[in-house]
Amino acid sequence: MERAVGEIVAQARAADPEVEVIDLVPGALEPGRLAELTSPSLFGGGKVLVLRSAQDLGKDLIAEVLDYAKRPAEDVVLAAVHHGGAKGKALVEGLTKLKARKIACPKITKMGDRIAFVREEIRRSGGKVSQDAARSLIDAVGTDLRELAAACSQLVADTGGKVDDAAVARYYRGRAEVSGFTVADKAIEGQLADALEQLRWALATGVAPVLIVSALAQGVRGLAKVGGAPRGARGAALAKELGMPPWKIERVQRQLRGWSGNGVARALSVVAEADAQVKGGAADPVYALEKAVADIVAARAIR
Repeated sequence: MERAVGEIVAQARAADPEVEVIDLVPGALEPGRLAELTSPSLFGGGKVLVLRSAQDLGKDLIAEVLDYAKRPAEDVVLAAVHHGGAKGKALVEGLTKLKARKIACPKITKMGDRIAFVREEIRRSGGKVSQDAARSLIDAVGTDLRELAAACSQLVADTGGKVDDAAVARYYRGRAEVSGFTVADKAIEGQLADALEQLRWALATGVAPVLIVSALAQGVRGLAKVGGAPRGARGAALAKELGMPPWKIERVQRQLRGWSGNGVARALSVVAEADAQVKGGAADPVYALEKAVADIVAARAIR
C-alpha cells in the first residue's frame, strides 16, 4: 500500500513539485474538514490528501468523501487507503461506481510471490537478479516488504545492477541466521568451500547439528523425489504428486542438472550415516557434518 501511495504522490509532484501532501485519519477527520481542504486556496498550489484506514470511516464521512468524488477539484488528488474486508465496503463500492482509479495491493504470503516481488523491485531499479539470488536475499533480510524493497534498491546501487548470490552474501551475510537449508543448498550445488563456510556460520549462530543434518537429508531426498518423478508430469500436477511447492520443484530441477542417479543414491547413504552419527554415533558431530558435506559434494561427481 505504501508503494501505491508513493507512486500517486510521485505522479502529483512530477506535475507540481510544490504539491502539499496531507495525511488524514478517520479519528481526526471532522465533518466538513474534507470540504475545507479541497476548497480553492488563495495561495494556489496542489494537494494530495491521503485518507488512511478508510475502512474506519463512519456513514457521514463516507457520504462526504463520495460527494466530493462526484465533483473532484482539479488541483487535489484524494487517495483513500482501504485495508480490505467488509468494513467500509460502501466507500469502495461508491468510488468504484464513480470510476475512481483502483490499485489492488494483495497480501504476499507465498515464497514464489515474494521472489517475484524482489525480482520486480530490482528490475524497477534497473538491475537483474536470478530466482536463487532473490530467494537468498529473502532468507537474509526477512519477509517485510518495505525492508526487501529498500534492500533491492541498495543492492542495485552498490553492484551496478548485477545482483547475484555473491552480492547478497557480501552485503547481507550475518543479518539473519544461516539455516541448515543454506548449507544443504550449497552442498547439493557442489560448492564445497561455501557449504563448509555456511556450516561453520550456522553452528556459530546456534543452529543445532541435528537440524543441519535434517536439512541435508531433505535436500538430497528432494533430488531423489524430483529425479524419480514421471517424465510427463509438470506444473501443478507435479507439485501435487510430489507434495512440494512449484518454486521448490523448479529449484531442485536446476540442482539436478549436475547429478546422476548413482550420485543421488550415494548421497542418500551419506545423509543416513550422518544422521546416525549426529544423534549419538559419533564422538564429534561437527566433524561428522563436515565429512557429510564433503561426501555429498563428491557424490555429485559420480557418473
